[in-house]
Amino acid sequence: MGLLSKNRGALLILVFNLFLVFSGIGLIVPIMPKFMESLGITGGIMGLLVAAFSLTQLLCSPLAGRLADSFGRKRMIVIGLTVFAFSEVLFGIASSPALLFVSRLLGGISAAMIMPAVMAYAADITTKEERAAGMGYINAAITTGFIIGPGIGGYIAEFGIRVPFYAAAVAGILAACITLLILRESLPSKENIADTSSDVREWGGLLSQLRYAYKEPYFLSLIIVFVMSFGLANFETIFGLFVDHKFGFGPKDIAFIITFGSIAGAVVQATAFSWIMKRFGEQRIISLCLIFASLFILLTLFVHTFWLIFAVTFIIFLAIDILRPAISTQMSMVAKDQQGYVAGLNSAFTSLGNVVGPIVAGFLFDLDVNYPYTLACIILFLCFVLSVKGKKNNSQKVNATS
Repeated sequence: MGLLSKNRGALLILVFNLFLVFSGIGLIVPIMPKFMESLGITGGIMGLLVAAFSLTQLLCSPLAGRLADSFGRKRMIVIGLTVFAFSEVLFGIASSPALLFVSRLLGGISAAMIMPAVMAYAADITTKEERAAGMGYINAAITTGFIIGPGIGGYIAEFGIRVPFYAAAVAGILAACITLLILRESLPSKENIADTSSDVREWGGLLSQLRYAYKEPYFLSLIIVFVMSFGLANFETIFGLFVDHKFGFGPKDIAFIITFGSIAGAVVQATAFSWIMKRFGEQRIISLCLIFASLFILLTLFVHTFWLIFAVTFIIFLAIDILRPAISTQMSMVAKDQQGYVAGLNSAFTSLGNVVGPIVAGFLFDLDVNYPYTLACIILFLCFVLSVKGKKNNSQKVNATS
């Protein structure tokens, strides 16, 4: 009841902020074809624009996570929303690819500032019993934003091709003002002071933090985060080309499959995720989701009818949508007073997967239409084996200390 009553207002503001940001990111989907045509942008530049966002998010996430621990969650969220609004304005006024790149780079920075701070804030205001539900709501907001963003962008674009970006900028400023005036800081001042004297390695750059990450108890979870985002980016990047080349599916067929699977995942995250976590536990859920995703991606290579493709894809999306908050919950449990730092690493490994996944998938697709999904299946299965070994190691440590 604590999550649904005492901290309901704060959680709603966090959910709204994430929904807004990821809806703004999704706005680009239906509008970019006309931008590409009007500005003479090639497909290669379009791919680089997508990678630019994930790259700056990757580079800035660890530092942003540490700043959330020392500078304050609320302050980072407000600044991130302001940067997000400015990036949307730049995209709206852009008349050259160079300005579009600046906009996307700033967009990645804003996401890096917002995501770790929001995750850390959610961990601050929830008990261990409430943590899964809080992470479920947050990840549902992200998923829903990705689903609704393109639809909103397509509708608002009827008033002008650049209007959606201005609308997103106004909403970003509005969200920043609401956060500044209403949301209370969740990080106690004494923790602020303590964190500033933390181990110097936590203040290091991205490479330094990634180098030390392997020593942490949540390193396996970070590897799973990378593999998950790599697999998801791999799957989504190639899915349209895959079913077009192999089955002749049209845009409406592809949109229906992806949208329905994403909506179902968001519903599960918002409603049943907490019960699932309490019933089976984080470690078991992570292992089950990895093996299901691996097997059903493999099945994608052998099914042929529309409804079989739909069913298989539905299971894949559902498994990944449950896996994401499960890993976030598991890492938040061991992060203790480093919630922002761990959330920053979580975001960094996610971005790394989002950068590498589409590049590798595209290269493999040029070689053979089946290669990207074959690789995704193998990697997810190996990750499943790692998660099972990690579970056994944790059990042995618990038995040794008891």
